[in-house]
Amino acid sequence: MIKILLSGANGRMGRAITNLVAQTADAEILCGVDINTESANGFPVYADFASVPSRPDVVIDFSNPANFEKLMDYAESEKLPVVVATTGLSKEQKERLHEAAASIPVFFSANMSLGVNLICELAKKATRFLGENFDIEIVERHHNQKLDAPSGTALAIADAINEELSGGGRYVYDRHSVRKKRESNEIGIHAIRGGTIVGDHTVIFAGDNEIIELHHHASSREVFATGAVKAGLFMAGRKPGFYDMTDLINES
Repeated sequence: MIKILLSGANGRMGRAITNLVAQTADAEILCGVDINTESANGFPVYADFASVPSRPDVVIDFSNPANFEKLMDYAESEKLPVVVATTGLSKEQKERLHEAAASIPVFFSANMSLGVNLICELAKKATRFLGENFDIEIVERHHNQKLDAPSGTALAIADAINEELSGGGRYVYDRHSVRKKRESNEIGIHAIRGGTIVGDHTVIFAGDNEIIELHHHASSREVFATGAVKAGLFMAGRKPGFYDMTDLINES
């Protein structure tokens, strides 16, 4: 039985993961960490990592970037595998993930959906085939409570595309003040916030007289919870190193 420490236990994603783990035979949530310490799901929830009395097998984090340093301090001090699913991490925070991977197992993905990660791979292949003959735009839509914009997933898709362009793509986030024609190396990234949209991402390849679109629609947070739990089970007992969704998919 794999024992999980759930960081962000009382958030929306924390509750989704809790429901999913309850249906998983080989895993259980040992405890949670959250600023809201209500224990309504059958396990204790602590205000900080220092209060956690027992050692888990893996930490799954779906909280807030403000919690990142404390999370990593705890994981590194206890030599624990950690699954970081929190979005909106800074460049410095992402660099720390790679540094920590020298001593502990670290799993990070900008999006825990298997379908979104497939979209990244398809976008790379489309970019490789279409080359510089198509303009590329990314549109992401999320609920009105989401704090970061553009989403980490949109940036991950852009990074995947830019990898195929040998780093020659230029990210453009807002054109309202731009009074010039679109440059061929632009990768447009647009954020929409409204209602209760769980998460939509569209990649548009616009060429002469034709448009190709890749689209992923998440109708429930359960798709992200499924990926996070699978990552947690995958990471328990791993050797130190940096892991991502590609490693999980290849081993599935």
